[in-house]
Amino acid sequence: MDDFRFEKLDIWKESIEISDVLFDYADKADDKRHYKFAEQLRSAGMSISNNIAEGSGSFSDKEFANFLNISRRSIFECANILFIFERRGIINQIERTSIYLKLIILSKKITNFRKSLK
Repeated sequence: MDDFRFEKLDIWKESIEISDVLFDYADKADDKRHYKFAEQLRSAGMSISNNIAEGSGSFSDKEFANFLNISRRSIFECANILFIFERRGIINQIERTSIYLKLIILSKKITNFRKSLK
């Protein structure tokens, strides 16, 4: 069976791993009755991998690059939400710092991959 192009991309694989953590943090927000915050984090987290996947189906590298930009911006959105989660006591500083590092690394990898597209 053939795989979709995105399934071969390390940036997509890493985005899926990160989304698992983000969903766990969203569940913590649900437990504290911050449902809207939780849903916003789930949505932004899904946007990272979704846009990598959707963009990989593009017919041009320019179009793919636009989807990668959206994916990268979703990383920044997640970082902001996590900052608020820490301030509201939904997650602690260690949890935020740990996922922040992964988000920063993924952001850089997406940027470098985007630059490799011609």
